[in-house]
Amino acid sequence: MAITEDPELFTGADSDLGDDQELFEHHRITADKGQGLLRIDKFLMTRIDGATRTRIQQAAHAGNILVNGSTVKPNYRVKPLDLITIVLPTPPRELEIIPENIPLDIVYEDDWLMVVNKPAGLVVHPGHANYTGTLLNAATWHIMHATGKPAAESIPWLVHRIDKNTSGLLLIAKDEQSQNRLAGQFAAHTISRLYLALVWGCPSPAEGTIREYIGRGQRDRRVMEVYPDGSYGRHAVTHYRVLEDFGYVSLVECRLETGRTHQIRAHFKYLGHPLFNDETYGGSRILKGTTFARYRQFVLGCFQAIPRQALHAATLGFVHPHTGKQVHFAADPPEDFANALNCWREYAARGNRD
Repeated sequence: MAITEDPELFTGADSDLGDDQELFEHHRITADKGQGLLRIDKFLMTRIDGATRTRIQQAAHAGNILVNGSTVKPNYRVKPLDLITIVLPTPPRELEIIPENIPLDIVYEDDWLMVVNKPAGLVVHPGHANYTGTLLNAATWHIMHATGKPAAESIPWLVHRIDKNTSGLLLIAKDEQSQNRLAGQFAAHTISRLYLALVWGCPSPAEGTIREYIGRGQRDRRVMEVYPDGSYGRHAVTHYRVLEDFGYVSLVECRLETGRTHQIRAHFKYLGHPLFNDETYGGSRILKGTTFARYRQFVLGCFQAIPRQALHAATLGFVHPHTGKQVHFAADPPEDFANALNCWREYAARGNRD
């Protein structure tokens, strides 16, 4: 069995906002015919190098451990011939990365890391059906040509991810030591991240904190769901503040304390305020306002202005893994987000709240 060092399982780093909702198999273990009943957390400790019981339990609660294709809890008892797989939102390190000359908006770069302003529509890393054309392919090409190193030595290390159709700042490490140090900051929740989101309605109160567990859906594992009783998933915390209220939608600033897959999108759906034009979480239809033709045409025009979920990773702050200095970066919303905002601002200013 090939052993892969997976940050989320072995170092406890958070699973950040999902890139394309796909899960990648990192480990596959078949229990022996004579296997006695044994808790799966104890079983995996003996089969995977570097794994601790606590981290295996965290992976199970996050839905990353499957037995015969179904998620299990840490107290599941392994039976003879059970097929155990560990799946994670990021591909194994062994996946071949093909360098590609794809333009990147690099906000900052030094010998240890890069901060990239990712456009909406760009997948972060290769996976099933999209092995090329990703940000990781582009970053590998950039590093290879900047340093003169071969492609195999130019592959960067992902520290976190943002969704394919989310725009904004992404942090990439250039070496394993930097990745480990930065991942530790994510795990300790000391990374500062602010997102801008256009949501349906206006959350009340106008400033607050969402503290609800998030885990993969029991019926559809491509979608994240909120589990208020904490029976499943992982603890997730989103602090928010309404910046502008346009009547039927509002601009909200979100500060992530944790970084779960689709955290903002799932939390705001749970609040009853899905992100504008978020098809996966119910925001791609008219949820506020009337059915009058004029208003409907206006909203459809806004959907066309931003044909994706209205979410932008606007700021990113962290301690540099080598200099020890606090650094902070910001990126303005892209044109599609800005256009949608301006449409709603003008609509609200005209008092057209039918």
